Amino acid sequence: MSELQQLPNISRVLAEKLQQAGIDKIEDLKNIGSKQVFFRLRIFDSDCCLNMLYSLEGAIQGIRWHFLDETVKTELKDFYNSISYFKQVR
Repeated sequence: MSELQQLPNISRVLAEKLQQAGIDKIEDLKNIGSKQVFFRLRIFDSDCCLNMLYSLEGAIQGIRWHFLDETVKTELKDFYNSISYFKQVR
């Protein structure tokens, strides 16, 4: 079991994707932040979804993503939509 899997929302599959993106430790995830980690994941998996972004933020905060503050969810959704727009434009 990966150290990352100790966090809420981090499954074995997501932990493997994080390791592909160079994120091996909980400290790495927290220092880089959910948005930048999500950017890295998109390099390997262009189908990363909004729930994955929520999961990353929840893991950083130590909570299930369902319990993220609505303000945080809105900010993350706006971020996700902004980068998804650029994906569609290409």
